[in-house]
Amino acid sequence: MSNTISQIKFGTDGWRAIIADTYTLENVKILAQAVADYLGQGKKAAVGFDTRFMSDKFALVAAVVLKSNNIDVILSDQPTPTPALSFVVKTRKLDLGIMITASHNPAEYNGFKIKNSSGGGASSELTKEVEGLLGKTPVKDDAAPDSISKVDIIKDYIKFIRNYIDLKKIKNKKFKVLVDSMYGSGDSFIAQVLKGTKIKIEFMRNTINPSFDGGRPEPVEDNLEVLKARVKKEKFDLGIALDGDADRIAAVAPGGVFIHPQKILGLLALHLNQDRHWSGGLVKTICGTTMMDNIAKSLGIKLYETPVGFKYISDLMETEDIVAGGEEAGGMGVKNYIPERDGTMAGLLLIEMMVYRNKNMLKILNETEKKFGKYYYVRQDFHLSQRVEPKKENLPRELLGKKVVEIKDYDGVKLICEDESWLMFRGSGTEPIMRTYAEARSLAQAKKLLALGKEIILKEGV
Repeated sequence: MSNTISQIKFGTDGWRAIIADTYTLENVKILAQAVADYLGQGKKAAVGFDTRFMSDKFALVAAVVLKSNNIDVILSDQPTPTPALSFVVKTRKLDLGIMITASHNPAEYNGFKIKNSSGGGASSELTKEVEGLLGKTPVKDDAAPDSISKVDIIKDYIKFIRNYIDLKKIKNKKFKVLVDSMYGSGDSFIAQVLKGTKIKIEFMRNTINPSFDGGRPEPVEDNLEVLKARVKKEKFDLGIALDGDADRIAAVAPGGVFIHPQKILGLLALHLNQDRHWSGGLVKTICGTTMMDNIAKSLGIKLYETPVGFKYISDLMETEDIVAGGEEAGGMGVKNYIPERDGTMAGLLLIEMMVYRNKNMLKILNETEKKFGKYYYVRQDFHLSQRVEPKKENLPRELLGKKVVEIKDYDGVKLICEDESWLMFRGSGTEPIMRTYAEARSLAQAKKLLALGKEIILKEGV
């Protein structure tokens, strides 16, 4: 048991592990029991799952454990986006949600996310408390599986988004949109939201394929070559990509131009502020683009910066007036909704932005970059057998001839130069990976910074 407990550790966004290695039915039961002990009898919870191998089975055993502990539990009757699980927790006034998903990780992984009563990501304090309860109580799993209430939690989620999006304004527009669901639980739900409009929407990779066709359901540019090619060849006005549990987004503009999630956050902020005339500040993480600083300054609104992990953005969305917040990996959250990211909602708001401005996404993107600066953002991940954390005192005070004017080290280490270019190092919270980020006004400079970062990481003694 003690060995099992040491295997279950929450990272930036839930516990993730390899199926049949440490991610087993038994370990999921042990974790579900700890959650039940945290909640206590008489509480209410929901359990959802994605399209991964055995996700429905893992979800059922978690629900059975909760039910066996006298917790009123509902279980999704189909693979569901994580935001839909968060939505049902908030709107049905439940005490907690469990989502069985490993998000963007490779197919051999699965995971266990916890959502708080407002639908936001569980805080570090909550997950630490659950970890502290692992193994304290013998697993109770005597409830009959057929006693679990299976519910269509998608229906109310779709209904809400149809009311949130300006369907009246969208109705007669004829933009052409291609959605890449990456074999994840985002499926084709965007079509249900847009039902009755003249938006021509097509889907790719929207079937269930637990192996993800040999790839990983992560909406980064290297994984979206087919989407880019189709957007260019078939003259789509916008391409949208969702990750494995549909809480993250990337996009493609006409011509096959990849729109990094960093820029999507800026576009959402501009749309909600300028087109919808909504108030509120913006939130980015420490590895967020400088473009957000320029947008916030131009709009005259407050910019918040958090550590990496959407749970920190969620916390701000619950306590401050926030119009939009997002992370570099593509998680976007917006005002008057759940304090959580939703790739489907973000994609629909991009469509709405095209409708409001009567322009395709490439024209909107070009205008945005002309006004707020064109930044090139790059990232490289290093799989290291032994985790190496760069030491602040060993880092250079000049990068490519530009003086380092600020160092931030509250989550990783970020070196900011006098010309706004920057280089950052941060270990992954969910995988044995060191992430290196860089941003500059030219792609060549950004790539050189990334190469320099690699040298620093691999340098002995750093």
